[in-house]
Amino acid sequence: MQPYRIFRITAVAEAFSWAGLLVGMYLKRVAEVTDLGVWLFGRIHGALFVAYIVAALWVASRERWSLLRTLTGLAASIPPFTSLIFERWVAKRRRPAEAAISEMTVPS
Repeated sequence: MQPYRIFRITAVAEAFSWAGLLVGMYLKRVAEVTDLGVWLFGRIHGALFVAYIVAALWVASRERWSLLRTLTGLAASIPPFTSLIFERWVAKRRRPAEAAISEMTVPS
């Protein structure tokens, strides 16, 4: 699978896990119904957070992102839903050369 495709998938999944975690936090802290949502989505979000960081570093290396773009992508993992916004921003500004580099196969 291509690094950029994995990056896109993890960015979207990380944003959805934020939504689940926020709903879980509402149910735990505001509605005071259950803490199951925080327990479940906390673990899912943690795993997807790490996956997003790894994917962002991988695609940054493969597509030769600038340091500023790379740091912005990493920082986008912190506020809710920002990974999705960053991914859309990168998709619009992605140069054809970056796409070609990313799609090249690595010899074994």
